[in-house]
Amino acid sequence: MSAPRQGVISLAIKDKAMLHANYMPFLRGGGIFIPTEKSFELGDEVFLLLTLMEDPERFAITGKVVWINHRTTPGGRQMGVGIQFGGAEGASLQKKIDALLAGYTRAEQSTNTM
Repeated sequence: MSAPRQGVISLAIKDKAMLHANYMPFLRGGGIFIPTEKSFELGDEVFLLLTLMEDPERFAITGKVVWINHRTTPGGRQMGVGIQFGGAEGASLQKKIDALLAGYTRAEQSTNTM
């Protein structure tokens, strides 16, 4: 088995609808789906640069690829990867996202994962 590859990936979340569509609250520690055509494998380590709406802070955390939507994923879901947040920075980011989505009532809106 080869060692996991590493990469840098970034995403700017523009609004709550986009955050809801990409957030992965079902992962322990939280995670985010990143639309990309880059090739990754499960277990790959990535360095994530994430901007949340109008927040001037840019989150820079490490994570691990735990979800892949290939070009042929059923349901018309966007191609990309799900990154599970890692470390204390990831826990902090998960709390921030949970707070941003508190009270968001578009539960019927489809997401890029489940």
